[in-house]
Amino acid sequence: MKKLMSRVLFVIAGTVFGVILSRSGAADFDFIQSMFLFEDIQLYGILAVAVAVAMPGLWLLKRGNRSVTGEPLKYKTRVLHRGTVVGGILFGVGWAMTGMCPGPIIVNLGEGKWVACGALVGALLGAYTMGRLYPSLRRPLDLPPID
Repeated sequence: MKKLMSRVLFVIAGTVFGVILSRSGAADFDFIQSMFLFEDIQLYGILAVAVAVAMPGLWLLKRGNRSVTGEPLKYKTRVLHRGTVVGGILFGVGWAMTGMCPGPIIVNLGEGKWVACGALVGALLGAYTMGRLYPSLRRPLDLPPID
């Protein structure tokens, strides 16, 4: 029953998040491109508000050491390494090229913008390729072992 409740909670939270992304325009290609070209800084404000809202919630979760459903939190502190930097650059380039990161891909599909299919295929292929190449990239990028 607990798992069902947490899944329902996650679906509701994801749906609310998607609606907020859609209505705020934060999933719109032109809006995102305006941000990356420094023509409109409104999306930077949206991102800053998201961080400001999330920080106290995450602090409370960590302090109570319990999830929203009451289960103990399990998290590991991750260290910064070359793979984080390379991955961040690749993520940023993909975001700038498509105007979509993972959340907005789903939002755009929900809005009927089928161009998001290309971004979704690219994201899935990128994740698959990383999974396949991970063993050979571990040493040169100083990547941690997969848990």
